Amino acid sequence: MENTKNHKNGQITVDTADNKLTLTTGYNALIQGNREWVKKQLNGDADYFTKLAKGQSPEVLWIGCSDSRVPANEVTGTKPGEVFVHRNIANVCVHSDMNMLSVLDYAVNVLKVKHVIVAGHYGCGGVAAALTNKQFGLIDNWLRNIKDVYRLHSHELDRITDHETKVNRLVELNVTEQVYNVCKTTIIQNAWKERTDLQVHGWVIDLKTGLVKDLGVSSNTPDTLGYVYEVQKADAVAAH
Repeated sequence: MENTKNHKNGQITVDTADNKLTLTTGYNALIQGNREWVKKQLNGDADYFTKLAKGQSPEVLWIGCSDSRVPANEVTGTKPGEVFVHRNIANVCVHSDMNMLSVLDYAVNVLKVKHVIVAGHYGCGGVAAALTNKQFGLIDNWLRNIKDVYRLHSHELDRITDHETKVNRLVELNVTEQVYNVCKTTIIQNAWKERTDLQVHGWVIDLKTGLVKDLGVSSNTPDTLGYVYEVQKADAVAAH
């Protein structure tokens, strides 16, 4: 059925019945996609979901952007159960985000992941928005974290005249700073006191090729953070 548009008094009205049909069709496609996925998995392994329901033991925590083009499992070619995932606008990791910290704590201290990957992507809309002085709404408060990254590296970024190149360089710098932010958490630093197999990495995904760029900022020690960020063992609180 085609959408019908009625011109009345210079305005365009859309047939809501047709709109509803389109939305329903799109939604039903998701349900059908699920059915086909289940069938495919069972054809390959009749016990696939029985085993999947028993629990998870991922070795990787992925902290990525919410952009629909960069799903963790597809990018890394991994299966359900192999990557624990947290995503937000522009893969920001800040000490005030209890959601991110809760995911990090569970991944590190319960699941015992060995790798935490902060994954950004070139052409990130959040990073591009942070390079402007426009007001977008509530998200402005979140983008301020990325503006702070720009402030730290403005001397380099202001020398870049091509806009796309500047955005992509800020994408890289943002990932690097978020890796440092993850390493600054007491969650990671306390884990490092007990484990030698935990590493934090920074990646950028090139949407034009699908390939990952390792930024070479991996760390398994707080030594590069600076004195004030390196957390020592907690002091016992004196009794009163």
